[in-house]
Amino acid sequence: MIGPLASNILLALVWMGLTGNFTGTNLFIGLVLGYLILASALRDQPGFAAYAKKVPKAILFVGFFIKELILSNLKVAYDVLTPTHYMKPGVIAFPLEAKTDAEITVVANLISLTPGTLSLDVSSDRKVLYIHVMYLEGEAEVIESIRYMEYRTLEVLRSTPPD
Repeated sequence: MIGPLASNILLALVWMGLTGNFTGTNLFIGLVLGYLILASALRDQPGFAAYAKKVPKAILFVGFFIKELILSNLKVAYDVLTPTHYMKPGVIAFPLEAKTDAEITVVANLISLTPGTLSLDVSSDRKVLYIHVMYLEGEAEVIESIRYMEYRTLEVLRSTPPD
């Protein structure tokens, strides 16, 4: 048996095929309709209950990441366009809560997607991620900001919330 996520995607693709409209908007509509169908058909299944809890968290995470992306883009653009540079670049050692290769990869890629930060390397014991930061005003504040992004990411990726 396939899981709820795969079922939801399959239902969305079937919706797109039936309507003959292969756009992002129609895919989104198909995902919503598929979710509603699965919610009514599988509401008593334990696998669906876990999936149902993750969907709102994933949607909130996407909104959170888009907000962070816009704010960091504005900060970098402002610094580029003004005559005074506010950059204080540096490399920080970020202690990871992520344990698996997949979790570390997703966290590192999300950090690299955000302007002003770039994941450089992971320590050999996979407990520290080295990050180049353009605005290293206070190392503790930067680490706290990245820690919050990592927490939100792990909240979506893991079946149980991170510590």
